[in-house]
Amino acid sequence: MKKTTLIKEGKAKRLYRTDEENVVWVEYLDQATALNGKRRDQVIGKGVLNNQIDCILFEMLGAKGIHTDFIKKISDTEQLNYKVDIIPLEVVVRNAAAGSFQRKFAVPYLREFDQPIVEFFYKSDELDDPFINTNQAVSLKIINYAEGEILENLALQINRLLKERFRQARLQLVDFKVEFGKTADGKIMLADEISPDSCRLVDLTTKTSLDKDVFRKKTGDLVTVYQEVLRRLINSREEAHVQS
Repeated sequence: MKKTTLIKEGKAKRLYRTDEENVVWVEYLDQATALNGKRRDQVIGKGVLNNQIDCILFEMLGAKGIHTDFIKKISDTEQLNYKVDIIPLEVVVRNAAAGSFQRKFAVPYLREFDQPIVEFFYKSDELDDPFINTNQAVSLKIINYAEGEILENLALQINRLLKERFRQARLQLVDFKVEFGKTADGKIMLADEISPDSCRLVDLTTKTSLDKDVFRKKTGDLVTVYQEVLRRLINSREEAHVQS
């Protein structure tokens, strides 16, 4: 398979067309952003780490029955995905208070919720990705009510699987953002990426941040933190194989 023309360059990835109509070529970049892209730094080694972490998590989710756009990893920084039309919603699942939720409602950091919270945000850099509820999304013809329910249910299924997978790696999943896309026949599937760029993770014991918050808050080295997340995911996977 060959990559052809550039489709788009995002904050951390480039997407290319391929010589197969329904397959896209994804390249992860050594780039970190914060404040919705207003702060942008080159971080050597980040692309390799994000790609490896994302591949591990998408392979796990696919094996557990979650339909995703992931096909396979093809290099340290590249993977192949099925072509989908991205639904312009960021779906956020929160297991504990952090980030904008903590600031908005003045609750203690990492206060755990009785039930996970699902939120939608409208994907628009121009509008700074505002919060949007289901009624608003339906009124704007982004989704219909049935699709809103599908997105919420899928997000909660993914949350249960990710929480357990990260727990095996001695990590607490605080919150995460996912995106979904539609295939040509209208099927909804998980798309984009899952990595420490899109998750908040803390050590189960020390509650030390192991995600992009160290970049946002300038409290640590992003590559070192992502290397630790990858190391734990690999080691816990190998331990599980040995036990089985």
